Amino acid sequence: MRTTPGILHLDMDAFYASVEQAAKPSLRGKAVIVGGVSGRGVVATASYEARVFGVRSAMSTAEARRRCPNAAFLIPRFSAYREVSEQVMALLGELSPLVEPLSLDEAFVDLEAGPYGAELDTAKATRLAERLRADIRATTGLTASVGLAPSKLVAKIASEAAKPDGLVVVAPGEERALLDPLPVRALWGVGPATADAMRKVGITTVADIAATDPEELVRLFGQAHGRALHEHALGLDDRPVVAERDAKSISVEDTFEVDLADRTRIAAELDRLTARCVERLRAAGRSGRTVVVKMRRYDFSTLTRSETLRAPTDDLAVVRETVHRLAAQVDFTGGFRLLGVGVTSLADFAQQDLFAGQEEVEEPAGEGDTETAAGARVGDPLKGDGGTGGGPDNPADEAAAETVADGGTGERDGRDHEPDTVGGSGDSDGPGASGGADGSGAREAGQGGAEPSGTAGEPAADPEAGAYGRVPVFHPGRFGATRWLPGQDVHHAEHGPGWVQGSGVGRVTVRFETPGSRPGRIRTFPVDDPDLTPSSHLPLSPPDDSTS
Repeated sequence: MRTTPGILHLDMDAFYASVEQAAKPSLRGKAVIVGGVSGRGVVATASYEARVFGVRSAMSTAEARRRCPNAAFLIPRFSAYREVSEQVMALLGELSPLVEPLSLDEAFVDLEAGPYGAELDTAKATRLAERLRADIRATTGLTASVGLAPSKLVAKIASEAAKPDGLVVVAPGEERALLDPLPVRALWGVGPATADAMRKVGITTVADIAATDPEELVRLFGQAHGRALHEHALGLDDRPVVAERDAKSISVEDTFEVDLADRTRIAAELDRLTARCVERLRAAGRSGRTVVVKMRRYDFSTLTRSETLRAPTDDLAVVRETVHRLAAQVDFTGGFRLLGVGVTSLADFAQQDLFAGQEEVEEPAGEGDTETAAGARVGDPLKGDGGTGGGPDNPADEAAAETVADGGTGERDGRDHEPDTVGGSGDSDGPGASGGADGSGAREAGQGGAEPSGTAGEPAADPEAGAYGRVPVFHPGRFGATRWLPGQDVHHAEHGPGWVQGSGVGRVTVRFETPGSRPGRIRTFPVDDPDLTPSSHLPLSPPDDSTS
């Protein structure tokens, strides 16, 4: 075990909402909720002002509106979040070359591997952490919580205890003082089922786990898990900080405004999701062997089907055929609110590449089995007789969550995490996190309401540029006509830059302000005003007391 609190865990406070408050002066000090803005949307994160009303990550937008009706509900703007993340990660890189990003707003740092490692002690580590928080505030105007400890587990829990905008230092030998009073869910690897099993035998706190005979834990939870639980309860965790992590899966999913029950429409949406998933698979230079389909019903029951291929592939036709074969196993009665496609068991090569010079011999298409523009077959068992691969564009106004993560697709069921990276978590109420990201693939969202959709057989350029967790994202090109969403960056020929406060009945309301300005004025325009156009986000500037 380490003899100094050399592991630093940084977690930005309510990251998405804080970026929005920094970018929009009129929202500072007010309740802000970022996520899907439709009735079926999901909260990505909420400002601390909104949390007072019980709003939390993964809560439905409808429930959040009931609890905090006067909050500002905004779409995510991942390009802005990624820009701020890169600034924060650059500051972490000055402390050590060993930085393990967990999400856009969260990372571990091994201080002992950096330039200050030789002289590192508790006092020095504390000064470095305090300077880091000050540098982040000066650079971005945002606050961060930091935990220092001899291990990753305790450092993560310490940063939770430091929230918001605090620092908790756990010196070697002091781990039990922090851990013992905590509920069992505070430990990695303790989910609802494990916690319930512990409760039944009288284990409710971390101290109870530490006091339990390891053999009893092994009997209850298995050899590996039982012993790991006991070690973690004692504060023992020797995992190193890893600068880069491999994604374990690549997945894409959409939640729909209206349940889909038509087989043709479902087939078309699965084709579109498959194309986006394979596009991201290829962009990552990976291939996968296991194809996963996820279908969530109107009652939130979720069906998952998977098939493992003989070899890894990144071939769209192979993945699409497998997706339809899996979906055909599911009863479509009642329809689906969510569809997802994923690929797991990733590899750095595709077996098909070995036979790139050989052409497959295709059987001639029979009557009712012709290839459509979207690449789906009429008469496919999923679509039913006479189905086509086409279909209308997705009407959901928030609905895509695309993940390159330690898991499959899904609406987030986790605790209060910023869902924005490779298998990671952000502003979290629990310590569980894995994976890593360099910020290079963060998804874009809501950057323009009038982008054209793609041609048949070729998916439109999605507003997300990557895959950072389970968060609802708006796809502008799917609505045809101009559509303005709350929080969207815009520019007016006369009034300059601003952001959309809301729209409806043919009108759009815009507040004209910038990150460094005073709260701006509000103007209303026709939705098709030629002088109003979508724009890129403006960089944040640290808050100035004279303009606050």
